[in-house]
Amino acid sequence: MAAEPRWDKTLGSEEITNRTAGFAGELHNVTGARLVAEEFLYDLSRVSPPSAPEHWDDILLVVTELAANAVQYAPGPFELTLRRTFDGVHVVMHDTSTTPPAPRPFHPSRGGGGIGWHLVHTLSDQVSVVTHERGKEIHVFLPW
Repeated sequence: MAAEPRWDKTLGSEEITNRTAGFAGELHNVTGARLVAEEFLYDLSRVSPPSAPEHWDDILLVVTELAANAVQYAPGPFELTLRRTFDGVHVVMHDTSTTPPAPRPFHPSRGGGGIGWHLVHTLSDQVSVVTHERGKEIHVFLPW
């Protein structure tokens, strides 16, 4: 017996397991990474809405910060992976730098950044960095 074709646009939760995208490491790729994350969250929300509306924005902000840091501090390409977990979203950013990120002092009156890594830690349930000979992976777990 043949399976019935699925003509509707409904996604099953098994279809929202992960999303991976690679980028060249150019400035406009920060927007590209954010758009990939937004598409993933849109698909995910159709099957499993976030437990709080701010979780959507928090995930987009963290992805944007991680992508911006990859472009600014790591030469070459980066890869973004988003996975659904039992109670949240696991974001993995792989870049070509073997140097782990470190918090920098944030001085709003002087400008120049320094708040991104603090934001990532503040918004996330867990953050870890794994370095290897080809670069590093930053693993971030956020609530959904």
